[in-house]
Amino acid sequence: MIDRKTPNKTLGESLRDHGLSRRGFLKFCAATASMMALPPGMVPVIAAALEQARRPSVIWLSFQECTGCTESLTRSHAPALEDLILNLISLDYHHTLQAAAGDAAEDARLQAMEANTGQYLVIVDGSIPGPDSNPGFSTVAGRSNYEILMETVEHAAAVIAVGTCAAFGGLPQASPNPTGAMSVMDLVKDKPVINVSGCPPIPMVITGVLAHYLTFGRLPELDAYHRPLAFYGQSIHDRCYRRPFYDKGKFAETFDDEGAKLGWCLYRLGCKGPSTYNACATMRWNGGVSWPIESGHPCLGCSEPSFWDAGSFYQPLSVPLTATSGDLLTAAVGGAVVGAGVATLANKQIKTAVANRQPVTVEELEEKL
Repeated sequence: MIDRKTPNKTLGESLRDHGLSRRGFLKFCAATASMMALPPGMVPVIAAALEQARRPSVIWLSFQECTGCTESLTRSHAPALEDLILNLISLDYHHTLQAAAGDAAEDARLQAMEANTGQYLVIVDGSIPGPDSNPGFSTVAGRSNYEILMETVEHAAAVIAVGTCAAFGGLPQASPNPTGAMSVMDLVKDKPVINVSGCPPIPMVITGVLAHYLTFGRLPELDAYHRPLAFYGQSIHDRCYRRPFYDKGKFAETFDDEGAKLGWCLYRLGCKGPSTYNACATMRWNGGVSWPIESGHPCLGCSEPSFWDAGSFYQPLSVPLTATSGDLLTAAVGGAVVGAGVATLANKQIKTAVANRQPVTVEELEEKL
């Protein structure tokens, strides 16, 4: 049997073996702190933790998906893919990236599970046909997605659902959901599950979650949908550079009118930014070059549950409301975007909406499980 136990070297030793200088290591730690929305004072803490951290074994399972999440990861620029694989983790199984195929590939997964029992991480992208669905809808090596998922997570330390399909069911779960697609957290109830939603998710968020796990030995603080608050704690609307136009009531009415050319708010063209929580506006895409709204297209809300069935992508959520304070607190309540200063919304509804955004600690999550 091939020994697939994660190498005993610390991350610091592995980085030095790959020629990374101390200065380069500290720059990497500073980038990691920025990624995780931590203050600069945490850089020495991260450096000390990563210096002694052991690379975890990672098993990546791909189910009902389009490979977009892997494509997103391979375009990660901080840290680069090769750093992620060679230095941060031991990627022991991944359909798309591994050299092995057939029986050898499945043997690699089983051996990694056995050698690192209780310590390995499982990353899942793609939804899973549920246990009551036809197992032939999606199979790997002649076995159903559900069977492979439950077998693999049994002795895992934690599960990371990458992409909206894995986190919430995504496109495969869209009505009428012919395969009976389910999310990871619908099926895995006895392990901590963290959702990195998005279609696809931002690559820096994927690597940021892994870096947090390595630094602190636990998953980051989560929101009510099991997403890391560092990246999903604020709405697209709150961080959008077009927000001042929203507050002034200046909206593009068509994709080629004067407002669109002047960069006005895209709310009336269907932008779901007020009800979507993600870091697109600050981290952006393609190495920080741009993001959909900057390119002139409204946010589709792809990091939210059931976004495929939430109505037209090009119809506004509701008629825009202006808060009397000028500081709009947005929340999805009954399908409408509301302002905290709008008297027509009952206080109970506001409190409920805000309560749904309260953080969930890993300890609280594990207690619920």
